[in-house]
Amino acid sequence: MKTICALQDRGLVGIIVFLLGMGTLLPWNFFITALDYFNERLNTKATGNVSETVQTPDPYMFDNMCVLISQLPLLLFTFLNSFLYQHIAERIRIAGSMIFILLLFILTAILVNVRIEQDVFFSITMTTIWFINMFVAVLQGSLFGLVGKFPQKYSSLFMSGQAVAGIFAAVAMLISKISKTDNKTAALGYFTTPCVATLLTLCCYLLLPHLKSARLYFEDGTSNKEETRQEVLEQQESVTLMKVKFSDANCNGESLLNGPDPQVFQTMNVNGKLEEMCEGKSTVMAVFKKIWLMALCVTCVFMVTLSVFPVVTVLVKPDRLFTGIWDDIFTPLCCFLVFSVMDWIGRSVTSVFQWPSKDSCLFPIFVAARVIFIPGLMMCNIPSDINNHLPVLFKHEFAYIAVMSLFAITNGYFGCLSMSYAPQLVRCRDAETAGALMTFFLTLGLSLGAALSFGLKNLLTSY
Repeated sequence: MKTICALQDRGLVGIIVFLLGMGTLLPWNFFITALDYFNERLNTKATGNVSETVQTPDPYMFDNMCVLISQLPLLLFTFLNSFLYQHIAERIRIAGSMIFILLLFILTAILVNVRIEQDVFFSITMTTIWFINMFVAVLQGSLFGLVGKFPQKYSSLFMSGQAVAGIFAAVAMLISKISKTDNKTAALGYFTTPCVATLLTLCCYLLLPHLKSARLYFEDGTSNKEETRQEVLEQQESVTLMKVKFSDANCNGESLLNGPDPQVFQTMNVNGKLEEMCEGKSTVMAVFKKIWLMALCVTCVFMVTLSVFPVVTVLVKPDRLFTGIWDDIFTPLCCFLVFSVMDWIGRSVTSVFQWPSKDSCLFPIFVAARVIFIPGLMMCNIPSDINNHLPVLFKHEFAYIAVMSLFAITNGYFGCLSMSYAPQLVRCRDAETAGALMTFFLTLGLSLGAALSFGLKNLLTSY
């Protein structure tokens, strides 16, 4: 009866997990959408006693510094979260991170209408970027660990929510360009939207433990391996004496089970094989040895992606097939919105279709094959005054859209599968550790890609 009642709110749990994923990345996506606003404040100076301004060279290298300052805390605190999550309560890590992110965006929104020196503004902005990404790292790692306790479809929902956050940011940028809103007004909207989204995400998280279907996974420590746990327990009722050979490295030996054993929880995996899980969690290194291939795959996926997106992809220009407003909306539409939508589609597909399987050797091969997108996107229609070395292979904008679509959908698909497969390779009680570790390697891929992007852009633009 308890399980039947819990099934009634399973759909609500899915919606909340989706919103948690969206709320994780939406604040930062909206923050970087306001890059025009930051560059305008940092790269202009007043002249005389009037509000007239003149453009100056980029003295702060804001775009480059933004990438660097954002990736360092992401990598550092995602790594620390993999080890420290056992010592800090989950609710403190998640709710506390959301509250601090909210406060930082309130501060950023207030500064839009405050006139301060450029050096001071730059220092405050860099500090804000550091702390936002620090708390995003803790929040994302903790939520991936939390979602790792649920069946695989919830991991797909979580990552789909993250992709939708990018869609919202891209649509906001597109609307701003079409309406020709000034950068200051647009930035105010970019900074207040995450405040509302973060409050909604916090409410969703606080509601989750009160849902019966969510409590089943929290209390029993179950994961995606045992979505039909009740059916398994019914089958076990007929077993009165069973000899179990422990296969887990932490549970060597044999034991006779006559009724429930407090030290062993016995279940059945998707292949119908009995599994045994000891009380207590494995060490971080023991979990890593089981998921290292998926960790390598997710690192490779996001390293390839961030090496060219958006640093290289924003350099692509239309082939003058259309004129007028097309020049203004080309990058927001064909670069950011196309990527976000196709990335979301790739992540969403994994909830109904998973191929190759986690045990297939084809999976890492397909992940590695994505490297072909690096030269492919670099040979799109980048103007000759920027691209001094590579030939233009995809001159038409529709060819660029096609390459970008394949690039984005494979990013979402293989990235989501890697994150979903990892918890299936460990015991249910180690799913949270696996989720935290995978988040670290995802962030490592982002950091490596960001570092590689400097070299790739320099390869295009150097004389």
